Amino acid sequence: MSNSKLRREALLYHAKPKPGKIEVVPTKKYATQRDLALAYSPGVAAPCLEIEKDVNNVYKYTAKGNLVAVISNGTAVLGLGNIGPEASKPVMEGKGLLFKIFADIDVFDIEIDATDVDKFVETVKAISPTFGGINLEDIKAPEAFEIERRLKEELDIPVMHDDQHGTAIISAAALKNAVDITGKDITKIKLVVNGAGAAAISCTRLYLKLGVKRENVVMCDSKGVIRKDREGLTAEKAEFATSQNLETLADAVKNRDVFVGLSVADVLTPEMLLTMKKKPIVFAMANPDPEINYKLALKTRDDIIMATGRSDHPNQVNNVLGFPFIFRGALDVRATKINEEMKMAAVHALADLAKHPVPEQVNIVYDEVNLSYGEEYIIPKPFDPRLIYEIPPAIAKAAMDSGVALEPIEDWDKYRDQLMERLGTGSKVVRLLHNRAKSDPKRIVFAEADHLDVLKAAQIVHDEGIGIPILLGKKEIILELKKEIDFTDDVPIIDPKLKEQKAKRNEYAQKYWDTRKRKGTKLLDAQKLMRERNYFAAMMVNEGDADGLITGYSRNYATVVKPMLELVGMAKGVTRIAATNLMLTKRGPIFLADTTININPSAKELVKISQLTGGLVKMFGMKPNIAMLSFSNFGSSESEDAKKIRDAISYIHTHNPEVVIDGDLQADFALNPEMLKGEFPFSKLVDKKVNVLLFPNLHSANISYKMMKELYDAESIGPIMMGMKKPAHILQLGASVDEMVNMTAVAVIDAQNKSK
Repeated sequence: MSNSKLRREALLYHAKPKPGKIEVVPTKKYATQRDLALAYSPGVAAPCLEIEKDVNNVYKYTAKGNLVAVISNGTAVLGLGNIGPEASKPVMEGKGLLFKIFADIDVFDIEIDATDVDKFVETVKAISPTFGGINLEDIKAPEAFEIERRLKEELDIPVMHDDQHGTAIISAAALKNAVDITGKDITKIKLVVNGAGAAAISCTRLYLKLGVKRENVVMCDSKGVIRKDREGLTAEKAEFATSQNLETLADAVKNRDVFVGLSVADVLTPEMLLTMKKKPIVFAMANPDPEINYKLALKTRDDIIMATGRSDHPNQVNNVLGFPFIFRGALDVRATKINEEMKMAAVHALADLAKHPVPEQVNIVYDEVNLSYGEEYIIPKPFDPRLIYEIPPAIAKAAMDSGVALEPIEDWDKYRDQLMERLGTGSKVVRLLHNRAKSDPKRIVFAEADHLDVLKAAQIVHDEGIGIPILLGKKEIILELKKEIDFTDDVPIIDPKLKEQKAKRNEYAQKYWDTRKRKGTKLLDAQKLMRERNYFAAMMVNEGDADGLITGYSRNYATVVKPMLELVGMAKGVTRIAATNLMLTKRGPIFLADTTININPSAKELVKISQLTGGLVKMFGMKPNIAMLSFSNFGSSESEDAKKIRDAISYIHTHNPEVVIDGDLQADFALNPEMLKGEFPFSKLVDKKVNVLLFPNLHSANISYKMMKELYDAESIGPIMMGMKKPAHILQLGASVDEMVNMTAVAVIDAQNKSK
């Protein structure tokens, strides 16, 4: 994607449909006069008076306990420098978004127009009663050190400058494991740090607590090695000044075990790397371009362990592995500070997590057969679902053990369950979906690329590396639309009706006729059909000229599905195709089936649909827990619909007892674990989180998913075709650009699976 295009898209993203990235959402009812009387006057007086009696009641009656302030003065923003408080606001809103989606922590971003340390500290102290914790962000050194030190001393809530400590914690965990893998002794390793800003100073301090010896550390800045005989050193630089006779980075790197870069791109040359000791450990964390190119480093030294800040290389040092979960644990025990014990607990918890067997969901996301502890996996992946329930307990326990927790946790199993409930909304599924598709992009035909929204979706798929689009439709229209949206990259455009496609049409027609000539189809009919985009697209997939297709944006579903069934057909062993919609809800992802194909399935067909849907759920890296829905509960009705569900369940329980499925069940019992356990403790779904809803007929399934989508703004991915021989996915009429992009990711993953 060009810089100008990225800039335009970023501006549009932040401006529409409403400015900014975060909003305040009520958590209580507010529909009636009674609700408002409780929320505000006169009812609000009651909690106010309770807090006046005991200030700690503020955690009981307000949102303070789950509210963090992300605070900056905009003096050291990303790679942008001192751009001021207003210009820093998009970054702070973005940090708030990460807090929410990774750890379910609410955030107010606060931009302060103050560069003076005293004024900044005074302002933060004045507003601190609002918050349960404070995350300082993008404040330049050396002021950042003093600001954090004073706020930690003068406030009784957790304070952390993430720029300093986030990178330090993650890289220290990586260092611990890298040293372990290479068989070195952390107390004896020699380490060079290139960069002397807030992050570099904090990293080095934490490495010392991990066991690195101060006399084995050399730090460099833009002027070279920081030596004790240099004049004008700040207190922080003086802390790591060396008396060794070294001048340049090249001098410092020689015979070192570890290089840690928090500086600028390409300062570590291959020649320097060759002078390091055996099994060198290189953390090149400059972003977006590291201190040495990843591939160049591996080409230079085959015994290297390397980490970067980039997501497209192994061992990404990403702050999102730390700050959401550190604050989660601190808030949950009402810690008065984030101390060294808590930071070290995060280091050890992250390092230990990398040594545990990796969940299949993570392997699937990163397109790995089996991620395991080793040179290319020294720290957990950012999408690892275990982070939310492994790291916060370690932080909480360290806070308790070090005496800074005001509300200690007594039931750790219950706390772990609560954390698992915070795993987040379905938006994580989309990130996982796109990431997995990018790992091995496939060729996807967009059969209606001469529609603006379809072309926009194809452009995003191309720019993001989700897939390799092939644009099908009227060529002259596609070219005009490409100019309109500045889609300048060269991608294949195919117009089935043009003369230049005659040979391919005839080839496809002959092959199609060979399969249909005894079913009433004439060769001339086949040739005419190949002028139609959906028949042509299906044959492209059939003949290996594409890996999958997306269609249905502008045409009736029934019309589009016909050529798919005729040409692509069902996979081997499949006797019934079906479709499911993945709904991304606040309680997590839920699969709804069958939403588009089977109008009134029999008991036998419901069994087949459950098998197909279960397989799809596993493709997403989840374990299916299936509820077959009805208007009755476990035999409370003798209606035909309820009976066929019971027959299907009976068959599955007899022949596939390992499958977690039950019914007939009303929707509220299926989705409310307490109701289900209270009334029907015998159900196989007790103590399971239902993530698949199977409906008795198409009417109920289709109506339900469309109501969820429109009334509750639940994002939908689908309908996802199941049981097809090759990836052919049909959109709902008028699907949005985002829906088409997500469905393309599904088509790519489908193609990845089928190619295996």
